[in-house]
Amino acid sequence: MNALVLGFSESLEAAERLAHALGIKAAAVEVRRFPDHEALVRVPAAAPVVILHRSLDDPDSKLVELLLAASAARELGARRVVLVAPYLAYMRQDQAFRAGEAVSQTVIGRLLASHFDALLTVDPHLHRISSLSDAVPGIPAVVLSAAPLLAGLVGRDDNPLIVGPDSESVQWTRTIAEPLGLDMLVGTKQRHGDRSVSLALDGVDRFRGRRVIIVDDLVSSGHTLVETARLLLSAGAARVEAIVTHCLASDQDLARLTASGIERLASSDSIPHRTNQVHLAPLLADALKARNLLYVF
Repeated sequence: MNALVLGFSESLEAAERLAHALGIKAAAVEVRRFPDHEALVRVPAAAPVVILHRSLDDPDSKLVELLLAASAARELGARRVVLVAPYLAYMRQDQAFRAGEAVSQTVIGRLLASHFDALLTVDPHLHRISSLSDAVPGIPAVVLSAAPLLAGLVGRDDNPLIVGPDSESVQWTRTIAEPLGLDMLVGTKQRHGDRSVSLALDGVDRFRGRRVIIVDDLVSSGHTLVETARLLLSAGAARVEAIVTHCLASDQDLARLTASGIERLASSDSIPHRTNQVHLAPLLADALKARNLLYVF
């Protein structure tokens, strides 16, 4: 066996789906805790190429476990260790806004580059850099988009309107709307804090009586979606739905989204969540094959 997928308990099913798409085996990384909460990590097997599959939501403990697993795989003979992190944390803080702030994108990007031979992720939350390689230097750093897969959830019989809440959502909005021949509209957003945003949407007459689908890369607290839904429904939208790549929303957040009038929220399985409706395994497998990351030459 030339390659092996290793997954962790919280997302082992997604790791197994990736292994199945690649036609190789998967195994579970074993993690247990000492009384002081240190992690003891055991890799049950290795191969010339090891693919560590783990999303980095709730990232702090996961990062340490990943680095230990990568080291253990190399000790067992792995010559290439690839990180597949469908959700990649610590990418938003790309500069210090106040004296003394750590630039987490640089710190974590360099850390990952020093322990892995390649990185694949999906729709990372980048702001002021054009390439993930700027944050994760010296190794192949591959960015994939879930938008073409998410487009399959839209349905176009009733000619829905695709809406992005802000300029950062343009890439997903366009990728979904244009191939389907659907109208799109992008709003403007001003953030006043982690949980306070204000939005503006022009052309509200286009919403009246229509199904509207909000498209974005990430929902966490859901405040952006709630505000967008409020504007759409007040403008006469008949139905509001939302499709995102990554869903971090808690049950309380989901209840707030439902109360705001969002009738459906769908996400990819980048993070295990009850809103998951799209599997990323085929996308990830194709990328690994296309970039010859399954072999050591």
